[in-house]
Amino acid sequence: MTLRRLDADEVARRAAEAGLQVIEWGADVHVRPGDDWAADRALEAMSRHELTCDSYGSYFRATPVESGKFGDIAATALRLGATRIRVWAGKAGSADVDPDERQQVVAGLREAADVANEHGLEVALEFHGGTLTDTAESTVQLLEEVGRDNFGTYWQPPQDLPDDQALAGLELVIDRVRAVHVFSWWPSNERHPLNFRAELWTRAFGLLAKSGRPLDALLEFVPDNDPALIPGEADSLRKLIEAGA
Repeated sequence: MTLRRLDADEVARRAAEAGLQVIEWGADVHVRPGDDWAADRALEAMSRHELTCDSYGSYFRATPVESGKFGDIAATALRLGATRIRVWAGKAGSADVDPDERQQVVAGLREAADVANEHGLEVALEFHGGTLTDTAESTVQLLEEVGRDNFGTYWQPPQDLPDDQALAGLELVIDRVRAVHVFSWWPSNERHPLNFRAELWTRAFGLLAKSGRPLDALLEFVPDNDPALIPGEADSLRKLIEAGA
C-alpha cells in the first residue's frame, strides 16, 4: 500500500534495505487476483531480497456479486506464499447497514473463510470506516457472527479517535487481531511521521505484546508516500515495538 508507484522488485529492495522482513502485496496494483505472472515476479523479488509475504491484501468486500470469486484470490495468495488474506466487511458502516445487507456480508465472509481454510489460509478483516468494522464493538459482533476459527481482524487507529478510545477498542478485539497496520494520521487523514503518535503506538504495542502471540506490524503509509522515508519509519517502528514490549 505504501509504495504503489514502484514496481515489485523496487518495493522488495527498499523494504529489505530498511530492515523489514515481510510484505503485504496489494491486489489493486502489484498482484491482481489470477495474475500468475505478477505473482511470480513478486515472489522472485522477495526471494532476491530475502523477504516473505505475510498477507495478500485483497479488496474482496463479501458482497453478493462476489460470491464464488474467492477461489482466485486464495490461489493467488498461495502462489505468493502468503498465509493470510485481508478482506473488507461490506460497503456500508455499521450504523447505516440494514439487517439483510449485514447478513449477506456475513454469508460472504463465511464462504471466504471456508474457501481459505481449504487452502490452509487465514482471513482477516480490514479494520476501517465505512464498513462493518468501523467500531470495535461491531467488529466483535461480526467475528462472532461469522464464527470461523481461521477468521480474525487487523487493527489500526480509527480516524479522529483519541488515544484512550482507540486503545480501548484494541483491547476489545485483541484476542482476534492477526496484524496491525501502522501509521500516524491526525487529525483525520493528515499524514505524519510515525513518531508523531509515539505514545499511542508504544501503548498499542504494549497491549499486543501481552497477548503472547506473534503478530505482524505493517507500515501502511508514510507522509507523501515518499520511499525515501521508509528506512527512518522502519527504524521508528522497531523502537516503538521495543518500547511497548
